[in-house]
Amino acid sequence: MRSLPRNRTVSVGLAIAAATVLLALVAMQTGTISLSFSEVMAAVFGLSDDPKATLVIQRIRLPRTVTAIGVGLCLGAAGATFQSISRNALGSPDIIGFTTGAATGAVAQIILFNAGPVATALAAIAGGLLAAAVVYLLSVRGGVSGGYRLVLVGIGVGALLAAVNTVLLSKGDEDLAAQAQMWLSGSLAGRSWDHAIPVMLAVAFLLPVLLIQGRSLGLLEMGDDVARALGVRVEASRLTSMAAAVGLTAVATAAVGPIAFVALAAPQLAARLTRSVHVPMGTGALMGAALLVACDLLTQRLPLQAHVPIGLMTGLVGGCYLLWLVTRSKQI
Repeated sequence: MRSLPRNRTVSVGLAIAAATVLLALVAMQTGTISLSFSEVMAAVFGLSDDPKATLVIQRIRLPRTVTAIGVGLCLGAAGATFQSISRNALGSPDIIGFTTGAATGAVAQIILFNAGPVATALAAIAGGLLAAAVVYLLSVRGGVSGGYRLVLVGIGVGALLAAVNTVLLSKGDEDLAAQAQMWLSGSLAGRSWDHAIPVMLAVAFLLPVLLIQGRSLGLLEMGDDVARALGVRVEASRLTSMAAAVGLTAVATAAVGPIAFVALAAPQLAARLTRSVHVPMGTGALMGAALLVACDLLTQRLPLQAHVPIGLMTGLVGGCYLLWLVTRSKQI
């Protein structure tokens, strides 16, 4: 009987992974040039006789889809981590200031130095790491961090950084401000293997760290004293998990810009599907990938003449989810 919850978690995880693959294949069929399922599969594996289909899939749609999956995995895992550490459903990187810190680094680099894509991405990573360090140091009290204090400090730091972004955009050159504003909207358009590969490398190296820390994070949700009594090195586990989660958030933001609410919604949706008492790390990451690929597909299928940034779509969907969460949850 004790294996039933675990079996359900595995089943839900496999179902979400299968749904993500299906959504990704449908997304790769969608565009100015419509392709069939067989044409997509042939082009993905380099077996297509149509050079146009091979070019469209391997140079445009496949790297965009891989980037979406990787960024979704990053954000889902990061959200699960911070919700466990803070013991709060609002404890996600975009709510507690880490994503805003990455955005501040990128905006400052664009406005002040007219930076290119590589420098902007590096500045976003640096900004995210610096914001996380500030939030962590300010949230430590008596040698202990985490809980509601982490959320409150993060919200405050995020508000200050958002104000800095507004000042930079309003005082900077108009063309550079427009470029920065486009980056802030978050977009998967034009993403190449140069974006996809770093994201997947971050997933390969940092996600296993969080999966290994999953048991400790689950115990931390029960409180520091309980976790310590059960053998968890509380502050070491918390700091290790935060570092890995911040790294995933920073790399994801550097690749596509700020993506709202995926990190917030994915872990909670996964927890409800698995009926888990803890925030599920692996299933939360998979749910993040599924959500981002689904939103990307939706932006491509909407009957609009103008391109809709993925960040706008996730913001619309996530905003509705946040309102529902706040009105229904008793733990916020």
